Formats: sequence, C-alpha cells, structure tokens
Amino acid sequence: MTDDKGTTNKDELPILAIKELTRSFGGLVAVNNVSFTVQQQEIFGLIGPNGAGKTTLFNLITGLIPPSSGNLVYQSQEISQLRPHQIAALGIARTFQNIRLFGELSALENVRIARHLHTNSNMITGIVGIPPAPAEEGKSQQKALELLKLVGLQERSEEKAKNFAYGDQRRLEIARALALKPQILLLDEPAAGMNPNEKQQLSEFIRNIRDTFNLTVILIEHHVPLVMDLCDRIAVLDFGQLIALGEPSVIKNNPAVIEAYLGSE
Repeated sequence: MTDDKGTTNKDELPILAIKELTRSFGGLVAVNNVSFTVQQQEIFGLIGPNGAGKTTLFNLITGLIPPSSGNLVYQSQEISQLRPHQIAALGIARTFQNIRLFGELSALENVRIARHLHTNSNMITGIVGIPPAPAEEGKSQQKALELLKLVGLQERSEEKAKNFAYGDQRRLEIARALALKPQILLLDEPAAGMNPNEKQQLSEFIRNIRDTFNLTVILIEHHVPLVMDLCDRIAVLDFGQLIALGEPSVIKNNPAVIEAYLGSE
C-alpha cells in the first residue's frame, strides 16, 4: 500500500529496490541518483519526456548496461553486476520499444525459444533425443501454445512472426516474455502505434496477466490516460532525475510534472 506521497508500507518487502542509481555516458548523465521501490503485484508506471532516462533505467534493471553507481536489489538480492541472462533466469523479463521478434520463425518458435531458459536439456540431448529432451520439448510446446492462446494467437501459431500486424507482434512479444516465467515484467511503450480500442484492450490484458501470473508490471508509456487509469503508482523522470513519485491522482496534479511533461491540460 502507498500513501499520497508515493511511499510504501514499511512492513511490505519490495520486490525491486532502486537505490541511488546513476548511469553516465561520457559527460551525459542519463540516470541521475534515482531511488524508489516497487511492490509485489504492483502495476508501476514510468513516464517522462523523450530523453528522460526511462529506457536507460530499463536497460540497467535488465543488465544490458551496468550502473555507474548505485544498487539494484531484486527480492533482497543485489543484481547490479549480473548479466542479462542471469537476471532473466532470476525472474525479470522485458519487451522492447522496438519489437525484437525472430521474424523468420513462427509464433510458436518465438515463444518456445524463451522457454528453453527453464529446461534441463541441452543441444546434444535434444539432437540425440535422449531424456530429458523429448519430455521437456513436449512440455515446452504445450506451455507455448497456452501462452499464445492467452494473447489470442493460438490459431496462428505456425505463422511467421514477420507476417503479423503491429499489435499482434506486440502481443507475441509479451507472450515470449511470459515464457521466461517472470516475477517482474517490464513493458517498454506497449501501446505505441495502437488505436484507442487496442489501447483499452491492452490495459485490460495487462491487468489480466498481472492477476493470472501474480506478476509485478513496470511499464514505460507515453499515452498518459492509459498510465493514469492502469497504474497503482507512477514515477516521473526528467533529465535523468526522479521529479515525482506517487499515485496517479497525485502525479497528475503535481506542478513539477505538469511543467516538465503533462502540460497545462
């Protein structure tokens, strides 16, 4: 639970704690001494102008780049120096602002690739067909089909990803991220390029997967009405600095946020 200042109940252990996190690129400070926590099963929004440091923060959380200073603590474990595959194995998955599917592979193959992070078979056992490869391959295929059904793409499981419309590619990317069995799902501009009806469906879908998988969701999104309606709390970045943190009703009336991002509307 949070108060009107965006602080959390001290009795609740956060699933993710960002502590004085900084990332510099030469003379540019992309993320500047940012600190906040995210609670379990929270839908947490990250907003701000272009160039505010939002995607850089996602890259830090997922290990694509190391921090210049500060700490990242996931379920009480320091992860600041871990590599992306180690962080993914711990339970943090993401989608990207620019969709990164394997276009020549089918929808099913795209999701099954992610499932392999949680299997015990390797290339040799898979080729030879010795245990545990056959059983695990069958289970991976079934789980992948279940995820495709969840996002409404089961009937197109054998179709190449490159042939999907933009919104369907977004849903396929989310299915692939869910195949990693995450505890935290990071969504980078999931509503980009969607029409109002698709955005409403996306909002309902995010709530559904949060409840179905007991997920924590952190999303970057420029569509302010979606963020305000969907998120439990919102953090606002501007020039790499955290300028506001709290519930939507507080954020939309914050003078610093209005000046930096929302405007007079």
